[in-house]
Amino acid sequence: MSATTPAGTPAGTFAPRPGAAPLGRMIAAQAALETRMLLRNGEQLLLTVVIPSLLLVLFSTVDVVDTGEGKAVDFLAPGVLALAVMSTAFTGQAIATGFERRYGVLKRLGTSPLPRWGLMAAKTLAVLVTEVLQVVLLVVIALALGWSPHGNPFAVPLLLVAGTAAFSGLGLLMAGTLKAEATLAAANLVFLLLLVGGGVIVPLDRFPDAAAAVLGLLPIAALSDGLRDVLQNGAALPWGDLGILAVWAVVGLGAAGRFFRWE
Repeated sequence: MSATTPAGTPAGTFAPRPGAAPLGRMIAAQAALETRMLLRNGEQLLLTVVIPSLLLVLFSTVDVVDTGEGKAVDFLAPGVLALAVMSTAFTGQAIATGFERRYGVLKRLGTSPLPRWGLMAAKTLAVLVTEVLQVVLLVVIALALGWSPHGNPFAVPLLLVAGTAAFSGLGLLMAGTLKAEATLAAANLVFLLLLVGGGVIVPLDRFPDAAAAVLGLLPIAALSDGLRDVLQNGAALPWGDLGILAVWAVVGLGAAGRFFRWE
């Protein structure tokens, strides 16, 4: 029996043609896998979906915190949207990536045809997909609670993307430099501290002036205030808050790229 391909038979009909898939297809497949893993993780869903939703409903319906003039939900909704971004891009990504690094998952993926920057791109896409689902859910809840947003709608995606970049860089930096257990503890501690002191639930003007000035430079405060300026106060584009997020994004992503260890 001849081993040659019969005349007129397409190449590869009788023999496999090994090789890597196109880069775009590899990134898309990895992003889909990362998204499914995130949505199937009960702890991640608690952090990224349940907690922000409960905070929005609780503090919008129970008069616990003085949010100033107007309806409480008008103040709280932008802050909770910022919290949702932080929970996914920073806390959730840091913890998941930290344990993937500990168990050697990143090391093995690093030897696959998917380049390391492609893996980071896939993780970023998974974060963005999750954030879209979070934003849709929280907006529906807020509208049901009587939220009346207004302002420049094009500024909101810009702020959310800038916030995602800032928090992703910080999350990857933490996951790539600390041990998994330390990342778990530190990420959750930072989440709780920024929830209280980042302008999400409690307005920054309730803090002493010196503390408020420092807290206002944090990425969660910049994202909360920026979204609030647009959606509550009708600002066109809060350049100051956007600038703070851009600085955090550059510093965080640059440091993550420089110091991230894959094993």
